[in-house]
Amino acid sequence: MNEEYVPEHDSPLDGGLEAEAKATHRRCIVTRTEGLPAEMVRFAISPAGVLVPDLDARLPGRGIWLSARRDVIEQARIRGAFARAARMQLQVPDDLPTQVEAGLLRRMIEIVGLARRAGQAVSGFVKVREWMAQHRVGAIVHALDGSREERDRLLSGGRDIPVIETLTSVELARIFGRERVVNVALAAGGLATRLCNENKRFAGVSQDSSRVLPDLSGGRV
Repeated sequence: MNEEYVPEHDSPLDGGLEAEAKATHRRCIVTRTEGLPAEMVRFAISPAGVLVPDLDARLPGRGIWLSARRDVIEQARIRGAFARAARMQLQVPDDLPTQVEAGLLRRMIEIVGLARRAGQAVSGFVKVREWMAQHRVGAIVHALDGSREERDRLLSGGRDIPVIETLTSVELARIFGRERVVNVALAAGGLATRLCNENKRFAGVSQDSSRVLPDLSGGRV
């Protein structure tokens, strides 16, 4: 297969990571729609010919891109779209959508943990409000099982900040080493942006309805 970079509008495959860095959009091999790489899902092929999710787009070789939607991933798996795009026989796991979902959730937890260790995240109602007053917040994480009343009090009088309600209080508590954590603020910057992007991808592929609430108004992402 020719390894020379081919623009995405000509091929569903990327030309390696160097070419990938030059591209601003990717095209889904199923829907044929274009999107930003950070909002899509890349798949790579292992040396053994197994298709694997490459959620941070760092694995070597040519990649295959899909819209971050569970139905699109399942359609590609069932209809052999991966093999056609790669022009070779592939082993495609039956639980591929679930692998993507679990991987994205794990990435969200890791990003919040990284922000905490870097001093770019605080937990607790009072601390989050303090950061909001100082205009330091790039994203707020409110526990999925937290109360809507507390969420509304937290955001009252605040500016329009993205609010993520995907992680549970138990998952947040593990990150911060506490018994229970409901409210978290991430400082404005790269980690907050990454968390918002991962949450959007997760919402598209999640099968767990309790993880994705239908009302996205009021600054939620």
